[in-house]
Amino acid sequence: FLVVAGMIAVVTVIFWLNRSFPAPRTDVDDRNPSHRLRLLQNNRFLFGAAAIFLYVGAEVSVASIMASYLMQSTVLSIPAYRASQLLSLYWGGAMCGRFIGAGVLRVVPPGIALAVCGALAASLALLSSFSTGTTAAAAIIAIGLCNSIRFPTMFALALEGLGEVAAEVAGSRGMAIVGGAIVGEISGIVAYTRGL
Repeated sequence: FLVVAGMIAVVTVIFWLNRSFPAPRTDVDDRNPSHRLRLLQNNRFLFGAAAIFLYVGAEVSVASIMASYLMQSTVLSIPAYRASQLLSLYWGGAMCGRFIGAGVLRVVPPGIALAVCGALAASLALLSSFSTGTTAAAAIIAIGLCNSIRFPTMFALALEGLGEVAAEVAGSRGMAIVGGAIVGEISGIVAYTRGL
């Protein structure tokens, strides 16, 4: 905690020292409310918001129920402390994948990388659902690696080609992460009523 607090203090000092740099001017305040309604007719806006909403919901849902899932007798049948240790592999995979993805995205178009990662994550979820033991556990943990580049890539692709409204759209993308709370709640209810 002291290291994190120290890093936050360093970032705070950097921002404080650079506070006099001019911020880019935006004309968002000058637009009338009908402009915001026109955004709802833009497919990139709608699909981008839906993708981020559902993705964050899925990422949070998997992480939230993973320990209970790994503890099941049909998966690893391990105690809670061991399951929580294995959960760190999920988040560690996401971190490592972010670094790997930064290199991969230099040579692979972002749309293709996003599609491949999404297909792999869905395939791993299905594999875990229809298998048992170590295979089920390894598949669910490996989803973290596939999730690594998805959020930043979806965010950037959703803003591509939007021109002057990009700043306004970026704010709504930030709000779409509420999917983590809503989809996570729904998955918890399903897990409780129908089983993991």
